[in-house]
Amino acid sequence: MDQIKIGKFIAQMRKEQSLTQKQLADLAGISDKTVSKWETGRGLPEVSLMVPLCDILKISVNELLSGQRLTDSDYKNVNCKCKLDSCSRMGDVYS
Repeated sequence: MDQIKIGKFIAQMRKEQSLTQKQLADLAGISDKTVSKWETGRGLPEVSLMVPLCDILKISVNELLSGQRLTDSDYKNVNCKCKLDSCSRMGDVYS
């Protein structure tokens, strides 16, 4: 995961919702320093905060972790790649 890319994405999505760091922090029940830390790539949201954060920013957890908006074709490509990776790993186990 690219923390800087994710941080920039969080900042972009926050601004699209017309929220300040303080407003996002208040909605998520955290400090504005934490939001600043994420947005500057010095940390990532805790797992327990990811779904509420994504709800506030109107994004999916997959988008949060990839640091970009994802289209339906992006999801299909990831799903296909995962299936191929799983098959190759299973082949290694059974060969």
